[in-house]
Amino acid sequence: MMEEKDLLTDLPSRRSFLRRLAQHIVHACETGHKMALIVVDVAGFTQINIAHGYEAGDRVLRHLARQMQHAARERDFTARIGDNRFALVLSDVLNHGHVELAIHKLLRLLDTPVEVGERQVSLRIKAGAALCPEHASHAEHLLRRAETALLTARREHADYHVLDPEATSGIELSEQWQLEMEFESAIERGELHMHYQPQVHLRSGRTVGAEALMRWDRRDGQDVSPELFIPIAERAGKIKKLTIWALNTALRQAGEWPVEHGPLSIALNLPSELAIQPDLPELVQNALQLWGKPHIQLVLEISEHSLMDRHRGRDILLQLRELGVRISIDDFGTGYSCLAYFKSIPADELKIDKSFIGELLSDAASLDITVLIIELAHRFGLNVVAEGVENTRTLHVLRNHGCEIGQGYLFGRSMSAEALVAWMRERAQSGTNEKRSRSTAHS
Repeated sequence: MMEEKDLLTDLPSRRSFLRRLAQHIVHACETGHKMALIVVDVAGFTQINIAHGYEAGDRVLRHLARQMQHAARERDFTARIGDNRFALVLSDVLNHGHVELAIHKLLRLLDTPVEVGERQVSLRIKAGAALCPEHASHAEHLLRRAETALLTARREHADYHVLDPEATSGIELSEQWQLEMEFESAIERGELHMHYQPQVHLRSGRTVGAEALMRWDRRDGQDVSPELFIPIAERAGKIKKLTIWALNTALRQAGEWPVEHGPLSIALNLPSELAIQPDLPELVQNALQLWGKPHIQLVLEISEHSLMDRHRGRDILLQLRELGVRISIDDFGTGYSCLAYFKSIPADELKIDKSFIGELLSDAASLDITVLIIELAHRFGLNVVAEGVENTRTLHVLRNHGCEIGQGYLFGRSMSAEALVAWMRERAQSGTNEKRSRSTAHS
């Protein structure tokens, strides 16, 4: 049977890949030799297409295909199995360490920037690997196992992940397939909900708003973590639809927050691939016209990676700010922070990642980085939000160094819209009673 080729990269197509993978699995099982499947994904590939054009995106894919072939031994093979996803099948591997060495070699080869016109584009590559027969001995199952490892790498902000010998992924393969099928109509069935985590001004203790967080409650009553269903939405091409739903829902529910609390903000995380899409300001404007309220301030949280094209991103962010939207740079410090951003990116605040805040009291480096971020933000006229504040000692350190806003378990966990309104009223009442007590004590 003639092998089907991917027209762009000249690598085997997904169908040919699965057929050849099945043959390798049969050989491995018959000979008792191990084999491995490595799945490689280009993070933020949509941004490359948007920022540099589809021809540049095609150039990147052809570059990756060549590098994948350089990484393969004579008895291995590579394939393109998705829009920006590749696979490398390793024959006759010895153990997990052998697979990790192969991944290191592969990532080194793929780490080289790609020339696009007069510019060089750096790629962010993630990899996941599974072994046969210990993880699966069926082609589709082994592919799913490797993709589960890739999902783990993305969730843990790691370059790669190899499944453990006795790995039982967070969800079994059959359940992952079921999730993907159910998600197709989860919004229409009303299974998606917004939860909110309060944000508090660290000096005054006043509630200043909340971050909106998506939740999926399945028909069987089980909660699905965003870390699982957001990648599903991305793979299914539904991340835009999901974000529009979240934006409208968050603004509508925030509009019902008590007016007597004064101005409040509602923060919503914006997926990287949407952050530089030209129609983003129009989508936000439509939502604001439908649900915006004078006492509610919309804040869009955008990751550092979303700012890879400063020129295009700057224009879109300026349009958003003209609509009255505040811009927050999310998880600051975990990406490739570039000081040049602050000359041109129209942001209003930095949000320090909880990985630094959680180790503030035990790790001097985390404290130093946090203090430097606060000073840097203030130098450029930005406010600072710290997430992951879990105790009063951390609060005091942040407050003493000038951090304005905090969120975390010390103040409140994420909660439903109704629970948040009750939390706000209870907190406001506690503050009123405290003031009365102090007034009585001094009279």
